[in-house]
Amino acid sequence: MTNKLYDTSLSLLTDLYQVTMAYGYWKTKTSEKEAVFNLYFRRNPFNGGFTIACGLANVIGYINNFGFSKKDLRYLRTLTGHDGDPLFEEAFIDYLGDLKLTCDIEAIPEGTVVFPNEPLVRVRGPILQCQLLETPLLNLINFESLIATKAARLRLVAEKDTLLEFGLRRAQGVDGGMTASRAAYIGGCDATSNVLAGKLYDIPVRGTHAHSWVMSFDDEQQAFDAYADALPNNVTLLVDTYDSLQGVQHAIETGRKLVQRGYRLAGIRLDSGDLAYLSIEARKLLDAAGFQDTSIVASNDLDETIINSLRQQGAKINVWGVGTKLVTAFDQPALGGVYKLAALRHELPAGQTPNGKAPHWEYKMKLSEQAIKTSTPGIQQVRRFRDERGFLADMIYDLESMGSQDGKTTTMIDPLDFTKRRRFEATQDYEDLLVSVFQAGKCVYSLPDIHAVRERVQTQLANLHPGVKRFVNPHTYPVGLEKGLHELKTKLILTLREGQTQV
Repeated sequence: MTNKLYDTSLSLLTDLYQVTMAYGYWKTKTSEKEAVFNLYFRRNPFNGGFTIACGLANVIGYINNFGFSKKDLRYLRTLTGHDGDPLFEEAFIDYLGDLKLTCDIEAIPEGTVVFPNEPLVRVRGPILQCQLLETPLLNLINFESLIATKAARLRLVAEKDTLLEFGLRRAQGVDGGMTASRAAYIGGCDATSNVLAGKLYDIPVRGTHAHSWVMSFDDEQQAFDAYADALPNNVTLLVDTYDSLQGVQHAIETGRKLVQRGYRLAGIRLDSGDLAYLSIEARKLLDAAGFQDTSIVASNDLDETIINSLRQQGAKINVWGVGTKLVTAFDQPALGGVYKLAALRHELPAGQTPNGKAPHWEYKMKLSEQAIKTSTPGIQQVRRFRDERGFLADMIYDLESMGSQDGKTTTMIDPLDFTKRRRFEATQDYEDLLVSVFQAGKCVYSLPDIHAVRERVQTQLANLHPGVKRFVNPHTYPVGLEKGLHELKTKLILTLREGQTQV
């Protein structure tokens, strides 16, 4: 389900330099030159061993609604250069008004575990159009993938406990809150406190009450009884307004009255103090009073590290409400995805091929003094090898050079250490991860519902070696370049360093 907050074009949701580059392509009559861009990230977030791909549904919504409205064009006419003259010619404004996307877009499905340098999205089409998609695609993929990954880490430590997302009030604006709720559910949360997200995305909603409810009554017992009278089938009581363990006793009294009416005390919530100690003592009180099935909910700036610590301390918490540190990705607020030009299509001069003119791919890459920032050229696909135990390795390959090599043995080379190589026989089971989403600007992808995407995350994680999922010094999942692509990249690096521009 796409983001229904915005049933309109968001074509101006971009950086100005994307529009000025588009203008430059138009002016130089190169706007229709075919190009390939790859969207990827360089490091897993949170010092972890994996990332969860997320955001594709909203990418589809964005592209399906792409188009410059009359208001958009009117605004673009107001932009001026340093001399005060209009930034864009009127003919270019008219061109944008008639622009329809015709790109082919392949992407890794949401809920898939992915790793650095793998293309999450591949865009192929007229370079002007590809350029205009850079900023919105990065905006939509980066944040959701970050939050889904955070939620997946929380799910790993919470195990079978209930995991709730409580972050709307601390989120970065309306869209930050909505997007985070969606991604958190996909990553592994069981429900959200965000009612609008529940409505738009079909996410279960959960909630209790605030300290203000208790403080609005003369005493805590009266507040609990009144809440139970109002919502007898949804009673989870916040017990730490004054004294937590005394609050548990008051909750028990309210619970007894509920039982007499044919209802049950669903839970108590602890939001401050020593959560390990208080939950252990609260569990003793609840069990002694016959409320063994009453849940103990904990909140208060939780994250995966704190939850892990509380569980190791023997805390008797079985519902975790996580807010700020989830929806803001508190310890790493950005994924750092990038979008790089990887190939350009050229026409060869007549006479160089038997048929006169023939298309020719010129591979492109960005060089850097830092190896991690040197991009990989080519029309890339990711092949994931697996066996009966799970995922073995991911190999990035170029469709042009390897597309016809199915059924042959392949060799994968570590891009940061060419001496590390893995060979895969033709009989090895594999899956190519990038799937077709748009063909010539038309969506051809059947989008799964949010619940299926959420289940995919857990299935994917189950196929990862435990060492990749640990939080401290995780094992590095093997990702490499197919031998031919590695050799092509090496050749192009040497050529570029010698001052030439083509291979």
